[in-house]
Amino acid sequence: MKFIKILLLFLSISINGQQVLPEKQRAQVVDEILKDRFDNVLPGLMDNAGIDMWILISREYNEDPVLRTMLPATWLNARRRTILVFYRNKEENTIEKLAVARYNFGENIISAWDKEQEPNQWNRLVQIINERNPNVIGLNYSKNFNICDGIVKTDYEEFMSVLSKEHQTKVVSAEKLAIGWIETRTEKEMVIYNQLVDITHDIIAEAFSEKVITPGITTTTDVEWWMRDKVTSLGLETWFHPTVDVQRTAEELGNHLYAFSNRPENMVIIPGDLVHCDFGITYLRLNTDCQELAYVLKPNETEPPHYLQNAFKDGNRVQDIFTSNFETGKSGNQVLKESLEQGKAEGLRPAIYTHPLGAYGHSAGTTLGMWDSQDGVPVNGDYPLHENTVYAIELNTTVTIPEWKRDIRIMLEEAGFWGPNGFRYVNGRQTKLLTIPRVKDHQGN
Repeated sequence: MKFIKILLLFLSISINGQQVLPEKQRAQVVDEILKDRFDNVLPGLMDNAGIDMWILISREYNEDPVLRTMLPATWLNARRRTILVFYRNKEENTIEKLAVARYNFGENIISAWDKEQEPNQWNRLVQIINERNPNVIGLNYSKNFNICDGIVKTDYEEFMSVLSKEHQTKVVSAEKLAIGWIETRTEKEMVIYNQLVDITHDIIAEAFSEKVITPGITTTTDVEWWMRDKVTSLGLETWFHPTVDVQRTAEELGNHLYAFSNRPENMVIIPGDLVHCDFGITYLRLNTDCQELAYVLKPNETEPPHYLQNAFKDGNRVQDIFTSNFETGKSGNQVLKESLEQGKAEGLRPAIYTHPLGAYGHSAGTTLGMWDSQDGVPVNGDYPLHENTVYAIELNTTVTIPEWKRDIRIMLEEAGFWGPNGFRYVNGRQTKLLTIPRVKDHQGN
């Protein structure tokens, strides 16, 4: 497998031994994965959606979010007006990949427009449609799935104006097909995903250590910007600005008993704090989303208080309940309802707000709750769970801490994969609190 050799042979920047590829090798991996997806994933998705011609239309700097995931590695944007046509002949088991554009769309999609022979781009598109006479033409418009609503008003109107009345009746929303393209992960991508999550964990582990945090001096905002700088220094990107916050005893927290959506900034981190982060990176066109917790040791402490350790176990238990209810074909709302009911029956106080993860951080697929929609999410939450998909297993449980005279939230988030063999975390999960500083034995290990 060529892409694995690239991952192993080229050494660039690394974090804790994890290699981050140079740009040239990243491009090779991206294009190889795209070829695999076009040849081996897309035909089945088109068959399942009942669409034999999929047309994507974008203009430079105003790209359809789905088309953006198809860009060749050396294309950072579409060029002029880019039109892609995928034609699936199920009987002959073939798929044509055409670009009605002045250029080949990388090595995977060839140009099917000679401007000198046919000056009008729309006319050439109509010729391609007429030559193949598809049964169903899919366009990317969708009321409820934002990533699948990529065709703009102008392109839609111009396209429909050049179609014959017969072909106009064949045009449907490609929502199901677009979701399938965005949410489906390949075996090759999952090899990469493991490394991607490992890098994310390593950055968090360093951020939540004495290397970065000096209790009494370092603020939550300092740590957030350290994480941004760390990602940049590795040649990577974040898809959202990290957040770092603290929970502590009611007496020491003062007026900072904040709401879920209103976290204070620039809080000085002190001994006894429970520190939480929300952090994700982008690499090789995949995204992570991770939340972990650390405890700042007080003088003479060698581990977090048992009441916090037990609270953390409650958080892990909610994860276990939730992922045990995953089942192909179930809706997100069904999984959410079953999980919340089971958690509450065990005396827990859970909240679940899990989302698809992959080509985008908040990706396309089924939604399994939102933090402010615990009774289910209409439409998006009714979408069924499919195999070979990745989710940010995002949730919390509220725990009363008598010693702190308040409730705390154990907020966790980890990338999880749902496949033919069931559920697994992409690269493990946090099962105990990190400590700041790390506890060392008498030999300094």
